[in-house]
Amino acid sequence: MTIMDFKVTRNQNPTPISERDAILANPVFGAKLTDHQVVVVWEKDRGWNSAEVIPYGPIMMDPSSAVLHYGQEIFEGIKAYRHQDGSIWTFRPEANAKRLQRSAHRMALPELPTEVFIESLRQLIEVDGDWVPAPEGEKTLYFRPFEIAAENFLGVRAAQRVEYRVIASPVGPYFTGGLKPVAIWIALDSARAGKHGTGEAKTGGNYAASLLAQSEGLENGCSQVMFLDAESATYIEELGGMNLFFVYKDGHVVTPALDGTILRGITRDSLITLLRDRGIEVQERKVTLDEVRSGVKSDEIVEVFACGTAAVITPVGIFKSEQEEIVIGGNEPGQLTAQMRQELTGIQYGTVPDRHNWMLKLAD
Repeated sequence: MTIMDFKVTRNQNPTPISERDAILANPVFGAKLTDHQVVVVWEKDRGWNSAEVIPYGPIMMDPSSAVLHYGQEIFEGIKAYRHQDGSIWTFRPEANAKRLQRSAHRMALPELPTEVFIESLRQLIEVDGDWVPAPEGEKTLYFRPFEIAAENFLGVRAAQRVEYRVIASPVGPYFTGGLKPVAIWIALDSARAGKHGTGEAKTGGNYAASLLAQSEGLENGCSQVMFLDAESATYIEELGGMNLFFVYKDGHVVTPALDGTILRGITRDSLITLLRDRGIEVQERKVTLDEVRSGVKSDEIVEVFACGTAAVITPVGIFKSEQEEIVIGGNEPGQLTAQMRQELTGIQYGTVPDRHNWMLKLAD
């Protein structure tokens, strides 16, 4: 389809410049939102038929709205980066658009065309570009595109009216300690997703299912939780919001294989490419907790890192449960972890050559 025409209604009461500047000076992840949002409407008999940029504000929703009762909802996370020349870019938006489409298919929602997804980011930047922070301290503008079932009815079927929206928030580092290893709680009594379920979809229910274990981890001094497979509680899958990589002493790297229960992380995919560019062998395969336990103990596993759009790349220093504590690399960030973080963020901020043409300019 051709790119839709977006009707733009500007916010008549935007955030005062002084207040916005204060927010951009010290952004807290997800705490403050920009002045506008995108809304694109789909109806069963008309398809995608309305596209607007409107002032940010509450969604007026009927109590019988389908999303509230049947969880038909998906979302994405993607960032806008300001480069030194003032231009604004984003990273691999086609990959986010395709993942949103896969999630939509799994959740019986309409698939938003890639070109509309990308244009929705451009349109929001057109009105809220001043919200993209200066390129320092890993500050970015975080987009949250999402689709919700917006038909008012009670009945178990796919909704016939859906809204796609985009909101945005200026953010700093997801973990504020810099390149400091995080402690990860091992969820022994909780599973994130099962085979043939919604594990591969980026849908809110999967994250809701992780929150009980996440709370348990926080109570035990851990900032994230690691899930094992639902069938045997043997194989490592992913964290509540990030994928995992294990670096071995002989130089090869292992990441858990995608088998329908693990989110297809775009940062994960990018790192596999960058690692292989360096001539490093990357294995995508099943990884048992026993393998990690014995590998760390024998010093065969020398580094562990997690990755995702929000946190980029974060070293993992400790795996912890009620039964044990596994300390990786003396709880210090590993050399390869630091190198990959520097390379990836350099590509995103325009200071490292973009060999794979991953960056897309949104505004000059």
